[in-house]
Amino acid sequence: MKLKMILLLAAAVATVQGCGLSRKEKEIINGQGPVMHVLTIGNEAEYAVLRAQSADFSARDLRSEEFRTLVEKMISTVTDPSQDGVGIAAPQVGLNRRLVVVCRMDLPGEPYLPYANAYIESTWGDTLTVREGCLSIPGIRGNVPRPEFAAVRHTDPETLEVKVDTVSGYVARIFQHEVDHLEGILYTDRTNDTWTVPND
Repeated sequence: MKLKMILLLAAAVATVQGCGLSRKEKEIINGQGPVMHVLTIGNEAEYAVLRAQSADFSARDLRSEEFRTLVEKMISTVTDPSQDGVGIAAPQVGLNRRLVVVCRMDLPGEPYLPYANAYIESTWGDTLTVREGCLSIPGIRGNVPRPEFAAVRHTDPETLEVKVDTVSGYVARIFQHEVDHLEGILYTDRTNDTWTVPND
C-alpha cells in the first residue's frame, strides 16, 4: 500500500514538472511534413484535444530533437500562406503541451519565436476590446476584451532558465490568446460578439 502511494505521488510530480514525450506525440511531430495539420472545432476528436489541458515539457524533452523539430514545424505552419497567422499553440497541431509560437511584432524583424512551458503570470492595465480570429475556428471572428499588459513566464529550452517577458498591446493579446489554448480555452469563450466571415 505504501509503495502504491509513493508511485502515485511520483506520477503526480512528473505530471506537474513535465513528463517525457509519448510515442504517439513523437509520431505526430515526426509523421508530418513541414506544414502540420491544424485542428479545428468542426471535428469532434480534434475539438476534444483543443479543449484539454496541456502539460509542461520535461527538461530532457526541451533539449531533444523532437522539440526542435516541433518548433520548426509550428513556425512553418503558422507562417504558411494557407494559415498566415500571428500565433499558434501546440494543441492546435495535436499536442497537449505548453508551447506557443508568437509573432513578436514589438521586436526588430517581427520574428516568430517559441515559448516553452508558457504561462500568463499576470495581466494589468486597461481592458481593450479588439477583433480576433483563430486558425482552429475558421470562418468566425469576434471582438474580445483583454488586458493591455501581460507578464509571460516561460522556460528557455537551451539554458532551462525560467524567464518572464513583459509585453503590451497587440503582442500581449496574442500571448493571452495562445496561452488560453494551453488551458483548453477558445477566444469564443470570452465573448458573445462574433460573426461569420465569408470565404475564410
